[in-house]
Formats: sequence, structure tokens, C-alpha cells
Amino acid sequence: MIPGPIRSFLNNRHLIWQLAKRDVVGRYRGSALGLVWSLIQPLLMLCVYTYVFGVVLQVRWSDRLQDQGEVAFAVILFSGLIVHGLFTECFTRAPTLVIENANFVKKVIFPLEILPYTVLLSALFHTAVSMVVLLAAHVILDRDLAWTVVLLPVTVAPLLILMVGITWLLASLGVFLRDIGQVTSVISTVLLFVSPIFFPVERLPETMRGIVYLNPLSLIVDQVRAVVLYGRMPDWQALGLYTAIALVVAQLGYMWFQRTRRGFADAL
Repeated sequence: MIPGPIRSFLNNRHLIWQLAKRDVVGRYRGSALGLVWSLIQPLLMLCVYTYVFGVVLQVRWSDRLQDQGEVAFAVILFSGLIVHGLFTECFTRAPTLVIENANFVKKVIFPLEILPYTVLLSALFHTAVSMVVLLAAHVILDRDLAWTVVLLPVTVAPLLILMVGITWLLASLGVFLRDIGQVTSVISTVLLFVSPIFFPVERLPETMRGIVYLNPLSLIVDQVRAVVLYGRMPDWQALGLYTAIALVVAQLGYMWFQRTRRGFADAL
């Protein structure tokens, strides 16, 4: 028996694709460069990080990378921000997801549960473009790309599963509690600074490391850097546990969404 979330995705995959495509294209509609901005934006941000943290502040990630100069720190920082960006786009859009698509709520035949998938695919598009910029910068820096980069989808997949579940939950709550949207923005900022994006976990005292790894972004950030930048195998045990928790969250989020969707029309 196929679980509800997977069955819904498979049955509506073409509709999900079209809605995600519309979301991506609509974001740049009216601009002169259109979709080219999806490439220009991460490229400009990488240049800014390189200049500010490497040239102006002269920040170094660790002794091992000091001889590689400012680009190394910028690439390491950028890799973490890509993961956070993926999380943030889904997390902050979730509370208004149903509200922004209120025209679908009263359509009996429309599968509302696919909306989180469309947001996730849209976020994945921008993440993929940013990853291309990251890989290009890494090749220019080291002139070598480890084979472990092929494991990148495996390291990110657990976060995607978790985000779908959280999006279902927040999308439902956002219909009844409109203030949720304000809270998610604050939480997203907190998670940015309580994760190993701006610093290596090894610099923290042992007592603090456990707190950092309670952040759902921390493990994924570390594993992405491991397979892309350091050429190391991911921590399969940690990813396995993360995936198990993510699957539970996804199933619970889906069940909550389906149970509460009957009240959406009245609340809107």
C-alpha cells in the first residue's frame, strides 16, 4: 500500500510540475532578464561574500584552508547559505500557501495537498542554480571536483522530506492563525545563526555542539560540505536517523493537513 503523500505526488505529478513552473516563471515575469536573474543573484552574492569576508574582514574558516585565501571561506559560507535558503523559502511561504491559493480551496476536485510540493520544486530550482555556481567556484578554486559530489542529492533528500511535512503543518495552521507567518521569519533567522553556517562546529565547546545539532539545518549543512567541498563520504548513520524522523514528520504533517482542510473554506 502506497502512503498518502507519495500516492498524491505520483497521481498529480504533471499538475505539480506545471504549478511549480508557473511559480518560477511568475517570479521573474516583467523583468528584462527574466530567468537569467536566477543565475545572476547567487553569482553576485558569492562575489559579495568573497569580498566582504575574505578581503575586508579577512576571515578564515580553519588553518587547513588558510593558504587557499578568501575564496575558500566564501565557498564554504555560500554552501551553508544555499541550504538555509532552501529551508527558508519553504518555511516562510508555508503559512500563506493556502491563503494565496484561496481560489483552489472551493474547487472540490483540486488536490490542495500538492501545494507544498509546488513550493518545494520552486525552491529546488533556485537551489540547483546556486549549486551550479558553488560547484563552478569550487572548481576554479581547487581545480578538482571529488566524485562524492554525486551523493549531493542523497544528502539533501532528508531535508526535502522534512520540509514537505513542515509545510503541510504550517500551511494548515496559517489559515486559522495568521500570525504564524511573522513567527516563521524570526525562527528562520534564529536557525541561520544557530547552525554551522558561519562557523565550524569544532570551534564550539562540547556542551554547545549538541544544541547546534538540534537545528534541523546543521547536519545537512555539514553533509553537503563533506560531499561537495571535502570529498568525504556522508555520515550514513546520522542521515538515516534524520530521514526516519523526517518521514514521521511528513506523514504527520500530511495527516494534519488532510484532517483540517475541511475548515479552510470557512476560515477564508
